Amino acid sequence: MQLFEYNLETLSDDAIREITESYDGFFTTVESLIAGAGDFAVEKEFVSHVSTLCNYGLDSLVCDHFLRSLEQAFDKSGASSFWHHFDDYSDKNHTDCGEEVHQLLSKALEEISTEKQYNEKCISMVVHALQSFKEKRLRSDAERAQIFSRFQSMLSSTLMTTLPQHFPEILHCYFKEKLEELSTIMDEDDAQQLESDGMDLDVDEGYSRHDEFVKNIGKVVCDLRSLGFTSMAENAYASAIFLLLKSKVHDLAGDDYRTSVLGPIKEWIQTVPLQFLSALLCYIGDSISYDTTACGLTSPLDCCPSPSFSKVVTPSQGIGRWKLLLEYFAYETLQDLRIAKLFEIIVDYLESSPAIEDLKQCLEYTRQHSKLVESFISSLKYRLLTAGASTNDIFHQYVLTIKAFRAIDPSGVFLEPVAEPIRDYLRGRKDTIKCIVTMLTDGSGGNRNGSGNPGDSLLEELMRDEENQENVGFDDDFHTDDKQAWINASRWEPDPLEAGPSKGSLSERKVDILGMLVDIIGSSEQLVNEYRVMLAEKLLNKIDYDIETEIRTVELLKIHFGEASMQRCEIMLNDLIDSKRVNTNIKKTSQTGAEVVESELSVDILTSKILSTNFWPPIQDEPLELPAPIDKLLSDYANRYHEIKTPRKLLWKKNLGTVKLELQFEDRAMQFTVSPTHAAIIMQFQEKKIWTSIDLAAAIGIPIDLLNRRVNFWISQGVLRESNANVFTLVESMTNSGKNESEEILASDEESERSIAYVEDQLRKETTIYKNFIMAMLTNGSMAVDGIHNRLKMFYVADPAYDKSLQQLQSFLSRLVAEEKLELRDGMYLLKK
Repeated sequence: MQLFEYNLETLSDDAIREITESYDGFFTTVESLIAGAGDFAVEKEFVSHVSTLCNYGLDSLVCDHFLRSLEQAFDKSGASSFWHHFDDYSDKNHTDCGEEVHQLLSKALEEISTEKQYNEKCISMVVHALQSFKEKRLRSDAERAQIFSRFQSMLSSTLMTTLPQHFPEILHCYFKEKLEELSTIMDEDDAQQLESDGMDLDVDEGYSRHDEFVKNIGKVVCDLRSLGFTSMAENAYASAIFLLLKSKVHDLAGDDYRTSVLGPIKEWIQTVPLQFLSALLCYIGDSISYDTTACGLTSPLDCCPSPSFSKVVTPSQGIGRWKLLLEYFAYETLQDLRIAKLFEIIVDYLESSPAIEDLKQCLEYTRQHSKLVESFISSLKYRLLTAGASTNDIFHQYVLTIKAFRAIDPSGVFLEPVAEPIRDYLRGRKDTIKCIVTMLTDGSGGNRNGSGNPGDSLLEELMRDEENQENVGFDDDFHTDDKQAWINASRWEPDPLEAGPSKGSLSERKVDILGMLVDIIGSSEQLVNEYRVMLAEKLLNKIDYDIETEIRTVELLKIHFGEASMQRCEIMLNDLIDSKRVNTNIKKTSQTGAEVVESELSVDILTSKILSTNFWPPIQDEPLELPAPIDKLLSDYANRYHEIKTPRKLLWKKNLGTVKLELQFEDRAMQFTVSPTHAAIIMQFQEKKIWTSIDLAAAIGIPIDLLNRRVNFWISQGVLRESNANVFTLVESMTNSGKNESEEILASDEESERSIAYVEDQLRKETTIYKNFIMAMLTNGSMAVDGIHNRLKMFYVADPAYDKSLQQLQSFLSRLVAEEKLELRDGMYLLKK
């Protein structure tokens, strides 16, 4: 401005008048040109005025005024007219706009692009006029580009400052509709045609029918970019692509866990979004290089390419980045779906192993194992670790969880935090040991209904471990060992970061299902003792001598727990083997001996199990008076045993075993397999049809309360009827008995009383004695755990003898502290005051 004032002082009146007239004419012609009413004469006059003003050094003023006038005119007409097209959509739901949005957007962009082109023509006129005056100065394209850049910035800022809030949503709706339309077209194409025409990422003749479709979208994108909406357009079609991809992953994944879905997801990504993006970027000029070294990016899915895409051209750098983004998003979306349903997936394992494998591949690239662990622990606490879930069901799910996580993460790092809450909860269940042993001894995986999957049985796990040990073996060929060592070394992988130094190396952290179950109990001794009790009960209840399954189980358990711990179980099995041989010899001697009196029972109908009582668990003994013929039969059998095994003698446990009965009535015949006590009760009704409970209990030598429990079985079968108070009558005739005459019925005690004393009862008895001894010991002062342990070993002489380890004693003392019987201060135990 100072320069302008200085120049006016040096100018003549004629020069000032010429500048004023040219400036007025410049203003008039500018308004005429911008309004679009100019003709050739106006353009000629405009150039003349610009030349005159430039002669006096006012070229910057000419350029600034023209751009400012252009901005004001565009703000009043172009921008307001453009946004006015979308006023009706300010309150609409943009998710259901459809083709209407496409037509409106295309029309609005076409109008504003036409106006923009005219404005650019006017700017070119200004640039031409300036270049004609100062050709040397403006010979470079740099200043011309600067003027157009100022115009582009002015245009973009004007549109952005007046941008309505709903316009980004309209763009998103537009691209969403177009991508869904493209996806539908691709789904309708024949798969074989797609393979033959090529699945390249660039546009080729095979996709000529899609050219027009992509060109329409490309034109919209180009128009938006020219108006300064580059980022907004990219965000719109990117969000639409990711939303469509998420919907596709949900559709393909669904609730079917028996099929892998990563392959179909990959094919869809290649077919729809990448095909669309490649064509779009080529159209707008962002994808021009297909040099394989330009990208340097590899896709996670490139490690397992589909045969259908074996001839795909290496994408450009832009498409390569899009490919990585889309595939990572697909992995993360599928991973989240599978994590949310992981509890149901594990329930159906092994049938759901394809879903587990998909989840494993997803986690290998997303590395979001912590999300998996946190989500699954939450599901366990709310759906499994509740009072309403049976211990069998919890163990069933626990074993399946171990197997599934072993497939997801062979290192076992992420299984530890998942298994910990299950272990802590199971330690508080009273029937934990029993359930583990049940899973070891049957093929149902511990399920009460016996319908578990074949892979759920712990016995099967033991067999698999044995096979693995046999396969490892020793090889006499030194070179073979070296080769295997080299293979193992080449396959080595570092531990996950989450492993930490305290969890050991991968080779030391083998996922052993049985070992993890034993860890719940805390000691393998308790498990072996419970198994011995259950094995004894199973052997005692066997009608025959078929123990091949039990022998196999004991052999497998010896691999895990050692031969010494299973020695008593082996002796129990040998007792049945010896019993079979002795029973056969006794029956042979009876056939060659004197003839049996017709009224007496033959030893051929008797099968015995001869036990080495010192090696069997404590057996519950009940007093029982057997009928005279049965008692005579047992005596004869014992005498013949004494003859064969002199000086050994048999001591009968009369309440144990099973008896097969056939009861004949006036209108029916019934067969039963019952305990000796049940048999003794019903046989008393052969001579007397009515018994009181007192007389019947005295006749068979059992307590009245035990009689009342056992006689309920015969009442429930319609054999006896209870009348008055504790009077039982034999039912000779029953027209509507509802029983099949040939049906054999097994007696089951309602209270399920076992023949073998519970190990829990033994432990409870032991701990009571230990507690009293320890508390008496601490009356004289506090002691450390080592001192208590040594005192117990030296001075405890009660039965059973003290044989606990230091760790077991410390666990027992911790329970006494929790029960507030003792206190722990600075490592010393003392009585709670």
